Amino acid sequence: MRKLIVANIVSLDGYYEGPGNDVMALPFDEAFDHYNAERLRAAGTLLLGRRTYEGFRSYWPPVADNPGVRPVEREISRLNTAIAKVVVSDSLTLRGGEPWADTTEVVKRSSAHERVAELKRGTGGDILVFGSRTLWNDLLVAGLVDEVHLMVGSAFLGGGTPVFGGPSRVPLRLLEARRFEGAELVLLRYGYTPKAEA
Repeated sequence: MRKLIVANIVSLDGYYEGPGNDVMALPFDEAFDHYNAERLRAAGTLLLGRRTYEGFRSYWPPVADNPGVRPVEREISRLNTAIAKVVVSDSLTLRGGEPWADTTEVVKRSSAHERVAELKRGTGGDILVFGSRTLWNDLLVAGLVDEVHLMVGSAFLGGGTPVFGGPSRVPLRLLEARRFEGAELVLLRYGYTPKAEA
């Protein structure tokens, strides 16, 4: 059974993005990239919502050959390009010749739970979700997420999109709390607790 792991960065006041959907308002630092590379190395599938997928696809492919960025960013680019990707969307259309078209499967929202459950029953590395708040919130409520890894940064945003939007309470248990040396980020790793056990 494969694990579905959500890895997101969040502000100290619990926002997934800043006002106006500004993800660059979040308190990134180098530890964020190193942890994402670590998670990608352990993964076999990248599961994304349409908006996150389109943002990644427009940014990451050329980074692999950019000598002006840090080596960890080039590694993330190569890993993102090579990994099998599943995108949950009712509107995304893949076109031949586009970056990542040959490694991407598009799944309709109505089929998402079934397809994710099927992926989890398979073999291989973790199923990894970056960004994609609407998607993973839904999968968490449905009991399909195994772990939530939140990298909490040292900034209050004062507004934006909350990291979790309900509609109901989801019990979690703390598995790990880690401070990254030389960084302002703290990793909080939680496991899903089925309601019957909460």
